[in-house]
Amino acid sequence: MAYRYDYEVITKWISPGERVLDLGCGDGSLLRHLADVRQVQGYGVENDADKLRTCIRNGVNVIQMDMEKGLAGLEDGFFDHVIMSLSLQAMHNTQGILAEMLRVGREAVVSFPNFGYWRHRQSILNGHMPVSESLPHQWFNTPNVRFFTIADFDALCAMNGIVVRERLAFDESTLIEEEPNFLASVAVYRLGRPD
Repeated sequence: MAYRYDYEVITKWISPGERVLDLGCGDGSLLRHLADVRQVQGYGVENDADKLRTCIRNGVNVIQMDMEKGLAGLEDGFFDHVIMSLSLQAMHNTQGILAEMLRVGREAVVSFPNFGYWRHRQSILNGHMPVSESLPHQWFNTPNVRFFTIADFDALCAMNGIVVRERLAFDESTLIEEEPNFLASVAVYRLGRPD
């Protein structure tokens, strides 16, 4: 498994034995990691047939589902954590999926590339869409449908009454504490409902 610093952050937020749902789980590597180090009861949600087969080969429980249609069939509050790691920017129904995550889970964890990152801004000033470790695709083959900043996501949470319990921002794997909207390439959030 390739090293992913957001996995390290997410792992710290998960307690041993929790019920975890990973949306857009890809090959299941995050769930496999959480099962190994936190003994979670994990389930992945994926719509890509090749990735589903990889999850099964990796011993990860996976459900085929189109997340754009919500998480129908999943019980309210069943999961301790619902995770969407570096996939939120690929969702058309951003507000809907955040609401669904907080419906079926006690907390939601999301990570996303920060389009406000200074290197991305520099690319645009140079006349090109950014390509980086956090935005690895060209403009013509990207799965991303939303490009947003940390400030945009903070505003969306406030507008929808979503509580930001914790936010960490990184430039590659370095924690950024000052000016994250400008200096961080990726943000990781721990979200909840109002008490």
